[in-house]
Amino acid sequence: MPSFKPVLVVAGIGAGGGTGGATARAFAKLGYSIALIARGTDSLKSLETELQNSGAEATSFPIPSYEHTSIKSAFESIRTRYAAPQYSIRAALYNAGHGVWKPFLDITPEDVKIITETNVEGSFAFAHEVLSDFKKNEIDPANGKRGILIFTGATASIRGNTTTSAFAAGKFALRALSQSLAKEFGKQNIHVAHAVIDGSISTPLSRSRRDNPEWEQNEDVRLSPEAIASSYVYLASQERSAWTWELDLRPAHEKW
Repeated sequence: MPSFKPVLVVAGIGAGGGTGGATARAFAKLGYSIALIARGTDSLKSLETELQNSGAEATSFPIPSYEHTSIKSAFESIRTRYAAPQYSIRAALYNAGHGVWKPFLDITPEDVKIITETNVEGSFAFAHEVLSDFKKNEIDPANGKRGILIFTGATASIRGNTTTSAFAAGKFALRALSQSLAKEFGKQNIHVAHAVIDGSISTPLSRSRRDNPEWEQNEDVRLSPEAIASSYVYLASQERSAWTWELDLRPAHEKW
């Protein structure tokens, strides 16, 4: 058994009922302490309380934005709360994102700014902080890793469409970053993975927008946050002789 308690850092939890929240719950059940980073203070506190009531050790770190200084400040607080050698950051998920679906000529400079800040600047800053910590870790003999960094992608990570020029540009950048980091840091026994989420996830926001109980209950046509989280747990447990960089997830009846 390791002498430290492993920590999962999650950036981006939305209203707490999506991929970020489900991943936090899944890793908490495995004994991880949880550090939550997001812009929504109320959602963060609610998920923090839920995890604590389940017996997990969880702390929220609200930020005003995903710009570099905010991410760096959050990690400084995380390192104080979960200090070595008692704790060790061993897993991290960059799940933050911002969607803009508009015809190209309707896209504003503000749209481009928030897409760039969330998908590019934020992911670079998050990865920099996580990988700096991972490099200090001893290799886990159980799986040959110093840590795993996962990025949540989308269909737009690999394919643009008529109203996704801004969104796809940000997701393409995120995918390119993850692939580059996987190649550079794999040699240091750090696992970097990217998940293409190809389909609609059943989240509080998507359910309210659709208002379609039939869609919500049909697991053939929508993704479950818990199922995505289960795949992230699988990535974290992979042994070093067979690591996945990119995982493609979609419901059974998704149109490719």
